[in-house]
Amino acid sequence: MALEVANTIAQQIGRQAFFMLGAKNLVGSENSLTFKIGRNAKSVSHIKVTLEPSDTYKVEAIRVRKSQGVLTSKVVESRDDVYVDSLHTVIETLTGMYTRL
Repeated sequence: MALEVANTIAQQIGRQAFFMLGAKNLVGSENSLTFKIGRNAKSVSHIKVTLEPSDTYKVEAIRVRKSQGVLTSKVVESRDDVYVDSLHTVIETLTGMYTRL
């Protein structure tokens, strides 16, 4: 029951998009889904999609780096008030990668 939102987000993004992004290490929480993506021009390593109380999504492009044994994460860019039909477009904009053929 706790991962219901994360599973719904994963279904809305779709298997093809995950494949094209090289997504792996999917981590769900009570109201979000975070996953690692393949190399891209914008140096984004992770995407986090969070369900907002307004029934829209917040999509964050995160860069995680390891330097001298220390992990650092930084939100490179984010978009608020994203509707489900705009998820693919926003992810494409934030990463520079395609999510569909």
